Amino acid sequence: MSSNKNGPVRAIMILEVIGRPPEHLVETLGNLIEKIGEEKGVCVVDKKINEPIFMKLQNSDENKSQQDLAKEQKDFYSSFAEIEVEVEEVLQIAMLMFKYMPAHIEIIEPEYVSLTNNGMNEVFNEIVRRLHSYDEIARILEVEKNILEKKLREIAEREKKEREE
Repeated sequence: MSSNKNGPVRAIMILEVIGRPPEHLVETLGNLIEKIGEEKGVCVVDKKINEPIFMKLQNSDENKSQQDLAKEQKDFYSSFAEIEVEVEEVLQIAMLMFKYMPAHIEIIEPEYVSLTNNGMNEVFNEIVRRLHSYDEIARILEVEKNILEKKLREIAEREKKEREE
């Protein structure tokens, strides 16, 4: 069910990660690239994982030195990978975007993408499906947050009454 009349689509994706230790970032990016390559209809054509670099925090508090900020930061590093993928259809690019949340994506081939209305419907419906899923998660978290806040208020009131007695 190819929705792109022009054949395969090539794109470059940039994946970014932050964490520690630095070796873990390289391993994580390698694992992500491997998972992307295992996706149905996706071929990783080229990949480059960049060496992790130490993250420097912005000094928003004028009273804190860079050393104090570095201690709070706990030695976080950042790294990124540049991945060139080839997919059978545009829908797969949309699915990769939602599943792996790249920092950047650029379609490099073909220059013009021609979609049938059915192909465009598939892309839009995948986007809408994912948005509904995220909305559902957000609503559940909001309800759970409200329940926790209510319980905390009840506990705080109970402790306050116990202290007054």
